[in-house]
Amino acid sequence: MMIVVKRKMRRTQIGLLGALALLGGVVGAEAAGPWRAGEGNTRGWQLMSPQERIEHQARVRGFTDYETCQAYRTRHHDLMVQRAQQRGLELPDSHWDFCDRLKSMPSSPPASE
Repeated sequence: MMIVVKRKMRRTQIGLLGALALLGGVVGAEAAGPWRAGEGNTRGWQLMSPQERIEHQARVRGFTDYETCQAYRTRHHDLMVQRAQQRGLELPDSHWDFCDRLKSMPSSPPASE
């Protein structure tokens, strides 16, 4: 009987730990806060001044529609490529698109009738 109780307790503990891990992943993603520009996620980070980095992060966080964000992203990447070429550096490829989060959002509010 004692073995059965211990097994049930063990299963319950494992189930609770699994649920907490899943919940922690969801809460962790939400608790991470807003997107932060950094060397690992910003093309040309090393070519930007500290002030440009701050301004870039603020602009990226402020976009509300995909098209405007994508236009800025293209201009920013072109500028970083130009700076890299001027310094004889090769700019690494971009691994992700910070505008993707806006794809599911409507570009403009629906017109009222």
